[in-house]
This record gives sequence, structure tokens and C-alpha cells, in this order.
Amino acid sequence: MNGDKATRGSDGRAPGRDFVREIVAADLASGKHGGRVATRFPPEPNGLLHIGHAKAICLDFGVAAENGGTCNLRFDDTNPETEEASYVEAIKRDIRWLGFEWSELRHASDYFEQLYDYGVLLIEKGSAYVDSLSEEEIRAHRGTVTEPGRPSPWRDRPVEESLDLFRRMRGGEFEDGAHVLRARIDMASPNMIMRDPVLFRIRRAHHYRTGSEWCIYPMYDFAHCLSDSIEGITHSLCTLEFVNNRAIYDWLLEEVEAPEPVPRQYEFARLNLEYTIVSKRKLLRLVQDGHVSGWDDPRMPTLSGLRRRGVTPAAIRNFCRLVGVAKADNRVDAAKLEYAIRDDLNMCVPRVMCVQRPLRVVITNFPEGETDWLDAPLYPHDVPLEGTRPVPFTRELYIERHDFMEEPPRRFFRLAPGREVRLRYGYFIRCEEVVKDEAGEVAELRCTYDPATRGGSAPDGRKVRGTIHWVSAEHGPPCEVRLYDRLFRTRDPDRGDYLAQLNPDSLVVHAGARVEPSIADDPPGTRYQFERVGYFISDEEDSRPGRLVYNRTVGLRDSWAKIRKQQMAQEAQKAKGRGKKRKKGRGRN
Repeated sequence: MNGDKATRGSDGRAPGRDFVREIVAADLASGKHGGRVATRFPPEPNGLLHIGHAKAICLDFGVAAENGGTCNLRFDDTNPETEEASYVEAIKRDIRWLGFEWSELRHASDYFEQLYDYGVLLIEKGSAYVDSLSEEEIRAHRGTVTEPGRPSPWRDRPVEESLDLFRRMRGGEFEDGAHVLRARIDMASPNMIMRDPVLFRIRRAHHYRTGSEWCIYPMYDFAHCLSDSIEGITHSLCTLEFVNNRAIYDWLLEEVEAPEPVPRQYEFARLNLEYTIVSKRKLLRLVQDGHVSGWDDPRMPTLSGLRRRGVTPAAIRNFCRLVGVAKADNRVDAAKLEYAIRDDLNMCVPRVMCVQRPLRVVITNFPEGETDWLDAPLYPHDVPLEGTRPVPFTRELYIERHDFMEEPPRRFFRLAPGREVRLRYGYFIRCEEVVKDEAGEVAELRCTYDPATRGGSAPDGRKVRGTIHWVSAEHGPPCEVRLYDRLFRTRDPDRGDYLAQLNPDSLVVHAGARVEPSIADDPPGTRYQFERVGYFISDEEDSRPGRLVYNRTVGLRDSWAKIRKQQMAQEAQKAKGRGKKRKKGRGRN
């Protein structure tokens, strides 16, 4: 690609390239790393992948694929208390579902022996020592952002003594917390991570891969960079919370004299999505406390939850492209994800009709026992797919309860006493009588239909303003419709008590819904657009013949736009009030 400014964006960057891809392109052009691109995706197997991981996956695997490189899947399994083999398998399944395949499957536990040897090397060089302070004492000695740390009394422990203790730590002589291996760097460093960070600690815990072979485990900062070096990674892509860790990353590679070319760490903004939390600890509590049904609850931001909700891998990849790769953290509008989902599903799923809260309608002038089979398209005219489905019209139908009002307000164009509406793909019907139950609730509508309006138009040219969906009472099988919504009511649930911000309406279940008979035998996992309602999927776990269950993936439009506008106005008002208070306070001085 030439450097002509006309081919570049307003920031001088090549179109379609983010800053990470610009770095990679420059490295390839200069021959850095021998012209190779090798990345890795390094999840910890202590939970399931979520929407934030999807951005990292798309970047790590995408950069490698675009440049003919490799991308390893490496499990950062250095915390035996929280890691499980089941999480490993779930993560592998999610990555493949998202559309990616790794070059090599690795584990940090593959390198425990090499990492131990690196610890020995650092002690021998005088760059590490065994410290016998407790965890609380180490924390107290570290200092603050404004005060330097204090050296441990064991900081000048003789090399031979540290080597002996480190070997005995590995041999299992000591209890948890008795000793740690620390780097000897600078207790006065302004970067607190560099104040003699812990490299190894004792953990008498069963490891899902190595069993009880090891009782000392490396810390993330120690294992990560050295694992990158062992695997020949060129570009170690991390989110911004690791920007300060880059100093220890580079220091360790230099101290162990890692072979050239050494890997380099680059940081990008993590995906912070409105109305969402992605902390594994908080997600685990939602599961354990029963606020959701499990890791794959369709309200969860996990990839398994999104999959069960009916979101496609293509929609998630497109969303990650929409969000882009930035250098500064920001909170992404949740409407962007919903847009990507609608944009994808609109072009590939068939249309059918489902009535969620049925109201019986009797067509009094339609013959009893007869069925008029209408032919309805599966896809709208702007979708390049073809197909039709048979829709039965019978004497008794169901319509949505909210599509009828006895005393309609102005601009209500649906069914009301004496009014006429169009049934989607069917006929004009007119409400002639309202039948109520003993409680005074509307139980049934008695209507007439105009046989001349078959297909939805009148030969005499009369117009109706409203078109509603419907289902045959005789042919439409019962089903359960689950309306999933955002799990939290506030844009940033990480502020304050996130459990207090749970949305009580995040799941609404309509157990007595009715659906078109044409989809009754479709396999679980089939997606649809329920006309006038939204996009749905038949639940892969609970749906089966005779018990149909449908999960709402997303509505047809952003129902939260008004709520978000109100929230932003309230936040702006609060910020304005705080500004006035500060100004008033300065005036008193």
C-alpha cells in the first residue's frame, strides 16, 4: 500500500486499519520479528467467555489470519483453586462457534518446569529472592502511590539460602504463605507493580491437569511474558488494564535473556458495554445466587448465553468490527450490539406469526369446520431468499390481546368495536360484538370477514389503517415465549451495588402463546422473525415436539432508546449540579 494521504483517513491511518494493525503492518514492512506475525489468546479457565472476550478473540485471531500468521490458544492455568477442565472445553467450544481455529493448543502448565528454571536463574543472578513476609506484610511494605515502599528484611537474603528455600518450596516442605519468590527491582518505583513483585507462591491445591505434582505456582506477570517467549509470540495484545504490567513484562524478558526477537506487548481498550458486567467474579455470583439460571442464561453476556439467545457468530464478529480497536476506554452503546444482531438476522431468518397473549376471535360468517389455506412468503421482498409457508385461516382465531381496545385512544388503528382491520396475509375483519367473562374482562370477539379481501386488499378500494398478526385457534400449537431483556436497569451497573441494579423485567414468560403450525416440527435452535414482535430462536435445551419454547433474541427496534435518553439527561443534570457546588465552594475561599 502506498503512503499517499488520499488513501488514508483523517488521522493518517490506512482505511480499515486500527492502530494495532498499523503496528503489525509497520513491523512486517521493517522485517521485525523476521517478518512473522504470531499472536495468542490466553484465557484463564475459571469461567466462560463473554462478549468482552469476543473482541480480543476477533483481534488476536484476525490479525494473525490477515497477515498469514499463527494464533495459539493458551490457557493461563496458574490458579488451581478456581480452574476446571469443564471451563477449558467450554472455552474451546465458544471459540470454534465464533468462527476461529487456533494454530496450537497450549497451557501455561505446559511450562511449569521451564518457569521454575527461570526462577532459579533469576535467584542466581541476584534478580530474585525468597521472601518470608506474609501476604499482609508484603502489602504493607509496598507503600502507596505517593509513598515509596519499604524493603523486606529478607531482601538481601544470600543467593544460596534463597535457592535452598525455593527448592524446598517446590518439594512441599512449607505451608501456604510461608514463603514467596519475589523479583528484586525497585521498592521506590512510581509504578507499584515494579516494587519487587511476587513471582511464585505456595498453593497446596489440586491442579486439573498436573494434579498434585506442583505445590508452587507462578504468578500471571511471570508466566505470561515467558510463555509468550517460549511460544515465539511476536505481538502480545492485551487490554488497557495491563498497561502498567508492560514494565514487568519487558523486565523479565531482559533478565532471563529471552532469545531475540523478543515479544512485545501492546494494549487496546477493553469492551465496556452499557447495561452489562463482564467481571467473572460478579457473573459467577449471579449464577450461584440464582439471579440467572446458569452461565448460558440468555440474559448473560457470555458467548454461551448469547448463543442460546439466538445471536449468531456473524453478528458478534460484525459488532466487534463496528466497535473497532481504540487506545482509550469508553462505554459502548448497547444499541450497537442490537443493531448488529438485527442487521444479520434480518437477511437470513424466515418470518412467521406468533401470538403471545391470545384473545379469541370468532369469525361468525366463516363456515364451521372449514380451513382456507393461505400462501405467505417466508422472506420480505428485500431479502434475496425465496420460499412460502401455508397459513390456515379458520372460523376461530387468536390475535394479540393488546391489538384490541374497547375504547381506543386517538391514533389507535387496530381492532375496536365497529372497526375494521387487516389480518396479515388474510382478510379484512370487523368487530361486531365483545363477549366478557364473569369478571368483566374481554374473553372473546365476534367478528365478520369480507371474503373479497383475501390477500389483504379490497376490490372496492376501501382502506384500513391497521394490520395485525394472528394464528388459527384450531391449527396453531401452544408454545412458551420467553422475552429476555437487559439484565440491568442502569448503563453502568459496575458503579455501586450491581445486584441492586438488576432489571426485574429482564425475563417475562408467556406460557400460553400460540404459533403458526408450519414451524411446529422444526428442530431446536431454529431462528425466526415473529412478525411485528422481534427475532426468536427455539430453545436448544427446553424446546421439543409437544413443548415448544422460544427465546427472544432482540426486538424489532430499540425499546430502550427513550429510557437511555432520560438517563443521560439525569446524569447531565447531576453533573451540572456538582459543578455549581464546586463553583460555590471556590467562591467562599
